[in-house]
Amino acid sequence: MDYIIIVAGGKGLRMGTDIPKQFLPIGGKPVLMRTLERFREYSADLQIILVLPKAQQDYWRRLCEEYGFPLPLEGAGGGFYQLTDGGETRFHSVQHGLALIPDDAEGVVGVHDGVRPFPSVEVIRNCYETAREKKAVIPVIPIVETVRHLIGESNVQCSTFNVQRSVTVPRNDYRLVQTPQCFDIQLLKAANRQPYNDGFTDDASVVEAFGQSITLVEGNRENIKITTPYDIVVAEAILNS
Repeated sequence: MDYIIIVAGGKGLRMGTDIPKQFLPIGGKPVLMRTLERFREYSADLQIILVLPKAQQDYWRRLCEEYGFPLPLEGAGGGFYQLTDGGETRFHSVQHGLALIPDDAEGVVGVHDGVRPFPSVEVIRNCYETAREKKAVIPVIPIVETVRHLIGESNVQCSTFNVQRSVTVPRNDYRLVQTPQCFDIQLLKAANRQPYNDGFTDDASVVEAFGQSITLVEGNRENIKITTPYDIVVAEAILNS
């Protein structure tokens, strides 16, 4: 059996709004609802686990009633999705999601940002199917802009950056990382038993620290992470296209 853990713990600070970004509407529906629907579109059998901060769960339930969206299942097994509490960091939130998966479960578990409503079904499928063989898979896209590396610190400010110098780096050597990041269930459970450290910026970094190599697959450029008001404009354009 396969699972997806959708983590949504944003506070909306960069949006300049009191409403957490995952609850903002795009195309007349909250971002997070569109994200859940995309994974249900991929598979009716996928077990969905939503991780939300405890303080946001009542608001989420009110939104579900307002939009006629399924309420989370109370208890384990079946239903459209299960709901569990967020943790202090993303790492701890994923731990809470993994706790709802039986310890003897076999299959693939994905982890996805709740504010990425547009992963293509093809990309989701490729991540899951590749992970059955490769154990740890992440979708990436090429960098199209020129990239500069800021080097050192100085008391003399260079433009808006307090650096001594900067150099262009070959962009073909880098990729932008997206989600869902997909893993063998037992692998991710074992990796998440490691002590937390600040180097855990995503789930791939957790698994990599455990000693597992990561396989890259092609993502889709529409799979944006909605964090600023500009991203809402882009998301509306994606929907309208």
